[in-house]
Amino acid sequence: MTSPPASHLSAFQALVPSRRHTLRWILPIVLVLLFLTTLIWLPRQAQQMESNERQEQLIADSLWVEQAIRFQLSRDDESMRLVANDIVSDHLKPDHFHSRITALLRNNHEFYRVTWFDPEGRALASTDDVTSTRHDLSVASQQAEHYSQAIGRPLYSAPAASPGVGEPVVMDYHVPLFRGRQYIGSLVTSYSTVSVLNEMVPWWFAQDNEITLTDTDDKMVAQRTAGGPGLNVYTHQRELELPGLTLRLHTNSTKSAPKLLPNLLVGSVIVLALGLIWSLWALWRDINRRTKAEGALVNEVTFRSAMENSLVTGMRARDLEGRITYVNPAFCKMVGIPANELVGKIPPMPYWVPEAMDEYQERFANVLAGRVTPQFETIFQRNNGERFPVLIFESPLVDQHGRQTGWMGSMLDITDRKRAEDLNRMQEEKLQASARLASMGEIASTLAHELNQPLAAISSYTTGALNMMHKGSLDPASLQPALEKINSQAQRAGHVIRSVHQFVKKRAPSRQPVSIKSLVDNVTPLIELQAQQFLVVLQSTIPVNLPDVLGDAVLLEQVLLNLTRNAIQAMAAVPPERRILRLLATLERDSATAQERITVSVIDHGHGIAPEVAAGLFSPFFSTKADGMGMGLNICRTTIEFHGGTLSYTDNPAGGTIFRFCLPILSVKFVPVSAAQSAIQSTTPPATPL
Repeated sequence: MTSPPASHLSAFQALVPSRRHTLRWILPIVLVLLFLTTLIWLPRQAQQMESNERQEQLIADSLWVEQAIRFQLSRDDESMRLVANDIVSDHLKPDHFHSRITALLRNNHEFYRVTWFDPEGRALASTDDVTSTRHDLSVASQQAEHYSQAIGRPLYSAPAASPGVGEPVVMDYHVPLFRGRQYIGSLVTSYSTVSVLNEMVPWWFAQDNEITLTDTDDKMVAQRTAGGPGLNVYTHQRELELPGLTLRLHTNSTKSAPKLLPNLLVGSVIVLALGLIWSLWALWRDINRRTKAEGALVNEVTFRSAMENSLVTGMRARDLEGRITYVNPAFCKMVGIPANELVGKIPPMPYWVPEAMDEYQERFANVLAGRVTPQFETIFQRNNGERFPVLIFESPLVDQHGRQTGWMGSMLDITDRKRAEDLNRMQEEKLQASARLASMGEIASTLAHELNQPLAAISSYTTGALNMMHKGSLDPASLQPALEKINSQAQRAGHVIRSVHQFVKKRAPSRQPVSIKSLVDNVTPLIELQAQQFLVVLQSTIPVNLPDVLGDAVLLEQVLLNLTRNAIQAMAAVPPERRILRLLATLERDSATAQERITVSVIDHGHGIAPEVAAGLFSPFFSTKADGMGMGLNICRTTIEFHGGTLSYTDNPAGGTIFRFCLPILSVKFVPVSAAQSAIQSTTPPATPL
């Protein structure tokens, strides 16, 4: 086989780049055509959607107006039937008829005339004060009266003008009067069709629509055009069914068709068109993922029963009365009781711990009342009496018809997790002690400087006293000011040393009633040592009447020291007049739990916290300082959470950052360890939480 000539090979190599270049041009052209197509289609689609929306709104409003007219006519009919009943029962005489009906017409302007006819068709009483007969009614009204008398029920007549009168067009409502089986006359109520539209159609609907009443032959009997004639763009027709009469309510909107180009910015359309391409691709990718996930879910559902039996999580189902209806093998293994001894049992359960019986009974009462805690921890006991902690998830059990038939609970044996948490607390305590020692290294130099001042003052006052004694002019009263100043400076130095000693002393945490006021007073000397280096002014606002909190004083002092140290260092680069550190304590009520708590705020005017730093602010070993360990805020949050509180931060509106930690106040009944906690501690090693 011979090789191709060199000239052909060169032509082929030149053709490949040419095709690639053509492809680069075709793709943008296709995208531009797609964009133009979208640009043309989108306004038309928006126009159609707006048109459909207006038509649907017109239909809904027309239905409401039709129902309003029907409801008002029904109320008027009921009023006329009550008048007819009074006439039949002889409670209403012709002399009082006019006054009775006039009061009714005063509030119902749709009435044109109300007439009481005797059996011969003569008017016994009328609101017109004009003597009339049945022959003064229209032919349609006379026919309606004949039918009404024949069937013994009230009927409407077709709208028509009275003989010899062109206006107004009225429809008569005939109520036959029977005393026993004897026909004694009729009560005729004439409605002005124009007044029906004017009084019963809301003004806001009439401003936007032309309303027309027609008979079944589309002959107009009344029209209202308060907002002008309709444009025949949006129209709707509804049947108004009345006893013996059918009318048609036509609505013709005065709104024109929507413009082809809506009030959208062209730039928005372009961005949406370009974003549509990307969203279609993302949607296609998401649909594929969802399809795969749904397929996997369908396959998993078919094996649900087998999976329940192989789960290590205990499953327990109860009916609405609290009776156990199902337990899986994992639950039976967990409590050491076979399923046949558990199914059908009602409280108290054999796996309940005697010392926590009150807690179980309270939770069971809440279950019967429909108040279920979705997740909680408690203690169970095995058949051999061994106690173990469990984490329970409770949720309603619903059948295929959506009705709740009971409650489904899943149980996890968290003995190993509790031990891991205890070990983690011990490690955090050691790390906290290391952090305290590291903190003391930072303030060692300033501590030496601060102690030099009271020591120098003591030396100076002592030298002066000795000089007075050597001169022989010793006056005991003159030595008292010097001795008082020596005592004050010595107490100041001792207070600083005791604060540092208590702070760095390693010991197990103890929770005792602690006053926030005394807590801040104890740590203030250490805060002032750091504040003097950076020329920061410390301002404290701590009310003296705040209730106590339950906690470890030294751990809470470390939280204050860490937060204030960060605040002082954050103000190192700001002007001296802005270097103000504020400590504020307030008593607040938690809106979620309705419990009172004390909130301590550390407010600085520093550089603030950048968004990229905020994401990992409380993460371990995350620090923005070159020599920082990244554990200060993490330890602070763990300490506050151990005390049942929360630690958070917000931006200071005046510049800087506000760190807040909230602690629940000490309740009246102080119980250090609950019965449930004692049971857990009897089966798990003791832990020292941080």
